[in-house]
Amino acid sequence: MCTAATYYTKDHYFGRNLDLEFSYKETVTVTPRNFPFNFRKVKALDNHYAMIGMAFVADEYPLYYDAINEKGLGMAGLNFPTNAYYGEEKDGKDNIAPFEFIPWVLAQCATVKEARELLKKINIANINFSEQLPASPLHWIISDKEESITVESVKDGLKVYDNPVGILTNNPTFDYHMFNLNNYMNLSIEQPEKNFSDKLTFDTYSRGMGAMGLPGDLSSLSRFVKATFTKMNSISGDTESESISQFFHILGSVDQQRGCVHMGEDKFEITIYTSCCNLDKGIYYYTTYENSQITGVDMHKENLDSTTLVNYDLIKGQQIRMQN
Repeated sequence: MCTAATYYTKDHYFGRNLDLEFSYKETVTVTPRNFPFNFRKVKALDNHYAMIGMAFVADEYPLYYDAINEKGLGMAGLNFPTNAYYGEEKDGKDNIAPFEFIPWVLAQCATVKEARELLKKINIANINFSEQLPASPLHWIISDKEESITVESVKDGLKVYDNPVGILTNNPTFDYHMFNLNNYMNLSIEQPEKNFSDKLTFDTYSRGMGAMGLPGDLSSLSRFVKATFTKMNSISGDTESESISQFFHILGSVDQQRGCVHMGEDKFEITIYTSCCNLDKGIYYYTTYENSQITGVDMHKENLDSTTLVNYDLIKGQQIRMQN
């Protein structure tokens, strides 16, 4: 399970938690402008926008979990089991495999507005990367400096939702998540008003009681509410340090600790990594489960006109700075 978020200060930030019980040895991967993107059913793109993100590279192809491009458009795929539906190929449509969806959009679109137009022609088809790597059931968040949308391929077709909160988790469908927020409209960052009865005396015995009822469990429905409340009320300075620190705190409010979600045998779901991307500067920051120090990779320090992928292995061991 996963959580994705946006956050805006002076610059614009986009990222996610990847929550799984195993790792595919993903790397921070830069795809330069002239890397040949070969797609299964549509024309190849030999020249396109450069991008950086977290990917599992298989047969020299970047299978992106999340990424941003050089124009400031970000996209992430999150687990969407039982709801995701990939149908047959359709005539007159751009038939895109699920694993191609992020590079297909980020290679060509500079804004969410442009992505909306591209989506009108897309059919996400049931095409596996390989026999060993079948199509994952996903839905996606696409964000730029102005807005976010959620894209879901379901049995009724391709759904595109405005995403005014800039948050995405997993099941159920996005429209249900947004409706469910109505159940929490009473939450507040202020101390609660005493509306229970005018015949009783109440004691606000603790700070933060205005948010009593805010979910704290690790289900996707609860994480959506928790992350939305945290993000929508977040305040920070607008320096890079203050902004990315706040972003990691937002996603830290819904991260998963080993031992709390049992996946059978000796497997437990954890937050394998958390990413934070500066959409304006093209910098990909991340932490891992055992390394809470923030690491950054700047795409503009690479040769973005080359034809070769650039991969950075994740720094997973804890980095501790001793003061004495």
